[in-house]
Amino acid sequence: MTIINIVDMSFAYDGGNPLFSNVSLQIDTRWKLGLIGRNGRGKTTLLRLLLGDLVCNGKINVPIPLEYFPYIVQDKTLPTYEIATQIADFETWQLERELSLLEISDDVLMRSFETLSGGEQTKVMLAILFLNNNNFLLIDEPTNHLDLEGRNVVGNYLCQKNGFILVSHDSTLLDESVDHILSINRNNIELIQGNFSTWQCNQNYRERFENAENNRLKKDVRRLQEATQQSTEWSNKAEKEKFGHGPVDRGFIGSKAAKIMKHAKSVENRKQKAIEQKQELFRNKNTEIAEKLSIAPIRFHSKRIIDLENVFVQYNDGVPLFNGVTFSVEVGDRIAVCGRNGCGKSSLLKLIAGQNIPYQGYCRVPKNLKISYLPQDASFLQGNMKDFIFERQIDESLLRAILHKLGFPKNDYENDMSGFSAGQKKKVSLAASLCEQVHLYLWDEPLNYIDIISRTQITNLLIEYQPTLIFAEHDKMFLETVATKKINLLI
Repeated sequence: MTIINIVDMSFAYDGGNPLFSNVSLQIDTRWKLGLIGRNGRGKTTLLRLLLGDLVCNGKINVPIPLEYFPYIVQDKTLPTYEIATQIADFETWQLERELSLLEISDDVLMRSFETLSGGEQTKVMLAILFLNNNNFLLIDEPTNHLDLEGRNVVGNYLCQKNGFILVSHDSTLLDESVDHILSINRNNIELIQGNFSTWQCNQNYRERFENAENNRLKKDVRRLQEATQQSTEWSNKAEKEKFGHGPVDRGFIGSKAAKIMKHAKSVENRKQKAIEQKQELFRNKNTEIAEKLSIAPIRFHSKRIIDLENVFVQYNDGVPLFNGVTFSVEVGDRIAVCGRNGCGKSSLLKLIAGQNIPYQGYCRVPKNLKISYLPQDASFLQGNMKDFIFERQIDESLLRAILHKLGFPKNDYENDMSGFSAGQKKKVSLAASLCEQVHLYLWDEPLNYIDIISRTQITNLLIEYQPTLIFAEHDKMFLETVATKKINLLI
């Protein structure tokens, strides 16, 4: 048994708040460890600390070679097999075995790496990674560029392996692939035995307990504040009695008032200290925002809003992206557009959104139908948030409330959006879409780069507010929970 020891580890980037403070952990290198946490909480940073790419305070003892995924391929024009030999030492049959487990033909080895699809490149890199049997593997978001079928294949593959840390936002993949969860929370790092569902069950129980505890703390603070006010009023009344009318023993009354005042002040100080302690406990609770959001999608005047009949998209090469599809959209539908990568899901969404997409068939979208279209790519975001809010004509307080709910750091509101991470940009785009008063939301892979906790919150929001929605997404849990209908695009 080989153990990675982390002792009193602290780390912060220059000029930034600490990501880790006095963290101590032991990681068994036989584990299949899932690493989760909000965007920006430090998942990739932790991997870099283990690799020694970053310097921290404290100690990190790694007694085993580490291997990081994804690999950086310098020359993508080379044959895939040659690239593999530059990364790992292996027999050809070993690589072919791994490719077979990933359901990919070994003829990709003779093709140049750049000609492979994104999914093929990911699978090839994973196959090469697991040729290093004696290393502990750090796998950072392997499902990028993979469709639902590809994710299922990778999940089954990782299920047969061990000795790795897996960073993923896909709850289904984590449930299938890991036996421990390491969660980077707001105030601490939590390690449990089990998969993501185990962690989520524990988290839900903890949040219910903390919500009850927070309510109790609020009542205690209110009671103590009222008692403090009452003590102050008593002491003020005793002080006034020194100056009453008629013949009185002012020395006696003054001495009595002073004692009452002193006692009241002592009680007031103790209660104020108790109030501060309870308020501090309340601030330290790691619960997510639970306030009601005023999201209110507007309803169309008729129940049926869109009709498509034998529609297919056909670009200049004359080959349809998918077979003709026929479906209608009614108010309250949440329709998942499903299919393999490249089958035309994005093109269909753009067509419905009113973009200039060449198609054949019948597509009826009313001119007065208000639509919010969310593209896959949010990298175009730049400039300050104020200008973005003004241009989109959305409610700033609602946008901030949604972003706060999704764990967006308050101090980033004033920063230029061009410097945001991919996850932060996607959250801004998603929140802005939810703020728009529309009849229909069109979302193209809305969960790209979104952390696993925010994915759960977005799912819950959609279930609660029930907008009319057409979306393409590869997250299996999101699909099964959100979709009321599914449209399969076949090639």
